[in-house]
Amino acid sequence: MLTFPEFQSNLAVVRARMDEACRCAKRDADSVQLLPVTKNHGAFAPEFASVSGLTAVGENRVQEAQLKRKESSASVLWELIGHLQSNKVKDAVATFDRIQSVDSMKVLQRIDRICGEFGKKMPVLLQCNTGEDPNKYGFKVAQMESALELALNADHLEVDGLMTIAPLDNDPDVAKEAFEGLRQLRDDLAAKFSVALPELSMGMTGDLEIAIAAGSTQIRVGTALYGVRVY
Repeated sequence: MLTFPEFQSNLAVVRARMDEACRCAKRDADSVQLLPVTKNHGAFAPEFASVSGLTAVGENRVQEAQLKRKESSASVLWELIGHLQSNKVKDAVATFDRIQSVDSMKVLQRIDRICGEFGKKMPVLLQCNTGEDPNKYGFKVAQMESALELALNADHLEVDGLMTIAPLDNDPDVAKEAFEGLRQLRDDLAAKFSVALPELSMGMTGDLEIAIAAGSTQIRVGTALYGVRVY
């Protein structure tokens, strides 16, 4: 198992990468949050993050997060960043503090309805497949106006911004196009609907520099912090 000193060493490397990327992009380093992705790592993972001053962690699976929250004493917010099936929405609403991966009208409406039953307001991000990757979930760009309108009119949702995952490709320009596309989409939607959509969750271990240059406000990093996941 990864030791805490090893985690802190990894964290310092990731922080240095982020700081350098912000410097090159002429951005304040505080404008980009690091979200540790604790998927497939034990309860120690969120605890290491919490002790290190990180305020939230990302999980891909509802059931894994449910178990980990019970086992962990970490004082962090829990964010769902993986695909959410409609039959898991009730558990997700009960487990997570924010859902980033809202990728369909059906899921959006179901989250709103169940939040109403729980008497809860859920912060969400709308996931858009700006890279047009057939292997990725997310609204198509052409669907985003309708999705945002529906989300803004929902009684129990609070739209914080947008999220995307770049296609897997050795060409860095592919990720750049996906990230810049999300930023432009956010700007266009914010202007059209006269709303603030401050969060742009985009960028992971392999492409965080490209994402920060494109305007990311949150980087989702797992491997660079915790090592290769054991499946």
